[in-house]
Amino acid sequence: MRRALLVLAVPLLVAGCTSAPAAPAPPAPVASASAAPAVDYAAWAGGKSAPVADKLYPRRGNPGLDVLHYDLKLDWAPASKTLTGTATLRIRPTKDAAGLSLDFTALTVDKVTVDGVPATGAVAKEKLTVPVAVTADRPVTLVVDYHGTPKTVPMPSRRGDADEGLGLHVTKDGSLWAMQEPWGALTWYPANEHPSDEALYDIAVTVPKGWSAVASGTPAAGFRYSSKDPVATYLVTLAVGKFKKTTATGPHGLPLTYWTRPKVDDNLLTVLKKSPAAITWLEKKFGPYPFPTAGVVTVDSISGMETQQMITLGGKVTGKWNKEQAGNYESVLVHEYAHHWFGDSVTTRTWTDLWLNEGWTTYVEYLWQQERDGFSDADLERYLRQNDAKLRKKAGPPGKPNPAYFAESNVYLCPAAMLKELHDKLGDKAFFALARDWVQTQRNTHQDRASFIAFVNKKTGKEYGPLINKWLDSKTTPA
Repeated sequence: MRRALLVLAVPLLVAGCTSAPAAPAPPAPVASASAAPAVDYAAWAGGKSAPVADKLYPRRGNPGLDVLHYDLKLDWAPASKTLTGTATLRIRPTKDAAGLSLDFTALTVDKVTVDGVPATGAVAKEKLTVPVAVTADRPVTLVVDYHGTPKTVPMPSRRGDADEGLGLHVTKDGSLWAMQEPWGALTWYPANEHPSDEALYDIAVTVPKGWSAVASGTPAAGFRYSSKDPVATYLVTLAVGKFKKTTATGPHGLPLTYWTRPKVDDNLLTVLKKSPAAITWLEKKFGPYPFPTAGVVTVDSISGMETQQMITLGGKVTGKWNKEQAGNYESVLVHEYAHHWFGDSVTTRTWTDLWLNEGWTTYVEYLWQQERDGFSDADLERYLRQNDAKLRKKAGPPGKPNPAYFAESNVYLCPAAMLKELHDKLGDKAFFALARDWVQTQRNTHQDRASFIAFVNKKTGKEYGPLINKWLDSKTTPA
């Protein structure tokens, strides 16, 4: 998630539900336990996950379901601000259950089928419930037709961008854009809203002539996008507008696409065109870029997100565009691209360990600023420790986040300070070898504090658990 960073400045804080009509009595449960599924689900094996319940946000997600694949066919009508969708979900139940429950809100459900059999679906308290019995490890296909005008949901935070809300935003001119960390997919398709359940995606969007639709994934003709690497719901994006499309090539032929708003984002486009250099720098440190394509779409936000293969970047520039503004956005761009290694490819298992995503990318951003601007290790050490102390006092230790204050700056800067401490002890060669191996050998996996400590100890041959735990749990800056 975006941090509006000035060079060696404290990171800034940028970055009711509608229910369906009462459902009639449900049909008899689908007795799927006695026969193998009619569909071969092997094609979506890459979307297999081991979902867990979240201690910070237990209302979100369903650990009893593992969504393997989302196929979203969407139609957006800007004039009426109506989204019409068909979501086909290939789901592997992780346990026997009396029904399916997914996160969904504010849109009207028109039709539901399970394995081709008509079913009912009721939306209440931001959940879609389908009362059809399922059996552990026996996949089913859920299809939901729906329509309506998306509405955002509140963000559990006191960050500066919290007032924007989460999910799919509808603008006055009929444009769309999404920001959805820690959730928000539920505002435009039925989803299992938890980072531990990643899935493969196919997204196809129909829009009027003159409009463009942009989504996460590898682009194909006709505003179609596919993700062959698994994606967490918070890393999916959708934007519709009258965009200007600019193509470029990154290292080793990596296809890049920038979608910008004509005239509005002309200055910002000059920064986006530095993407090849940013990705090249990151590859030298952490190995090959983990996805087949990359790019950026600019939207009417003050925030930004590392959405997979297509960064969603807020283009609300305050004040006059100048060298300082450009430098700030360069830092943000590096931060978000770094997330494609740290967060997108290697994803935190629960929101308690958000520091594992943001600490790495914040430290990487500082290293990039250090090379660009030439400040010393001593300068960086002093800056980190001074601000670490302030943030721990204000927001607590990064390893014990407050659920009411999602993604405070303490989960960015404080673990970055821990990583600098580890860097200082290991030296450049060993530290960057560790970082590179972490993201390259753990690709498309979910990780947490325990697995990170185990990895560091195995890689270094030394016990670094006490150091890491101290920096994550201490109420004051460790000595």
